[in-house]
Amino acid sequence: MARQYLKKATLTSTSDSSEVRETVNRILSDIETGGDAAALAYTREFDNYTGNVLLSADEIEAACAQVPERLKDDIRFAHDNVRRFAEAQKATVADVSCEIVPGVVAGQRAIPVDAAGCYVPGGRYSHVASAIMTVTTAKVAGCRHIAACSPPRPGTGIPPAIVFTAHTCGADRIMAMGGVQGVAAMAFGLFGLPPANILVGPGNQYVAEAKRALFGRVGIDMIAGPTDSLILAEGTADPLIVATDLVSQTEHGYNSPVWLVTDDRELAERVIELVPGLIADLPELNRKNAAAAWRDYAEVILCADREEMAATSDSYAPEHLTVQAEDLDWWLNRLTCYGSLFLGEETTVSYGDKAVGTNHVLPTSGAAAYTGGLSVHKYMKIVTWQRATRDGSRPIAEAMARISRIEGMEAHARAADVRLAKYFPGEEFDLTASM
Repeated sequence: MARQYLKKATLTSTSDSSEVRETVNRILSDIETGGDAAALAYTREFDNYTGNVLLSADEIEAACAQVPERLKDDIRFAHDNVRRFAEAQKATVADVSCEIVPGVVAGQRAIPVDAAGCYVPGGRYSHVASAIMTVTTAKVAGCRHIAACSPPRPGTGIPPAIVFTAHTCGADRIMAMGGVQGVAAMAFGLFGLPPANILVGPGNQYVAEAKRALFGRVGIDMIAGPTDSLILAEGTADPLIVATDLVSQTEHGYNSPVWLVTDDRELAERVIELVPGLIADLPELNRKNAAAAWRDYAEVILCADREEMAATSDSYAPEHLTVQAEDLDWWLNRLTCYGSLFLGEETTVSYGDKAVGTNHVLPTSGAAAYTGGLSVHKYMKIVTWQRATRDGSRPIAEAMARISRIEGMEAHARAADVRLAKYFPGEEFDLTASM
């Protein structure tokens, strides 16, 4: 049977961003022209904050002292998990070299970017986990300077838990500045910071647009949209756990899509029945986001079998993908489009969001069809090098000269001619173009 929608989304998470784009471009232009003073003015306007922007060592120490020891232990636990996984990822990239032809050696080096700018959201929630994910991976990659910025709260600054986390994970400077102005300060190298080579971390639509506008001048992790999550569940799945996991992701925002894909109608109908009660039991702000996301963006899809379920999932290319089914190895080998995969009831997207070790900065809005999420590799440049003996360069020069002349690039060809004449005087070479 063709897949059936037992619940169909009435809205999509894409929207006209022309107004956001115009606002962001104006702010970026103002800050690039006005420097520190302009960034501070926007901080006063948008964050209602007049305190110190770059936290001193004493301010960091005072903030860390406010964090309960139990929470510090939890943050250290999550940091250690993310660090260990990042170190394992880094070990998969090595400097290599090989002899291409006799006398010609080519190689690659993995070089970390010099300066990373990590954006840590701090609006509705204190995004401790985002500091862990972004700062830790930059540190493991070997970036020489890591700046972390987060929106300050009026009169109090950055929440102490975020300060402790950024400091513990290795941030060299911590900046109390949010939104476009925070992104701009890191990109332009304001307040004595080195200009960032790469900007990473989640944020609202203005932060995402600022990163998009700056891409090219600096690197970015990705252009992120609203977070999304898909669950593949066979009839053996526990409907309460499935429903709870769906609701856990709707609290991110009113426009955060969640999808259930199953081959069992009874399971689907039970999940649909359970979700409203789970949402109603949430605190008010979480409840409002979850209710809107479930009402407007959620879908429940009934498929004929697991192959159709997998194909449906791949077509959505979700940011987070959970499998609650039998034969998990089959699903691991079959599925190809996702940001991060959670296999079995014993794990959940929420683990990945906070503490399991894999990164939670992931591709959204279908981008998982062509890219993965933030990793230690995002901070590293894979560059190449070459070296040759004179004898080794001979066949390269001959082939290059003829190819260049076929292309009409005479100056390129002459770079070979001059070497052949110098290294092999008196010899003749056929370096003419022919078809």
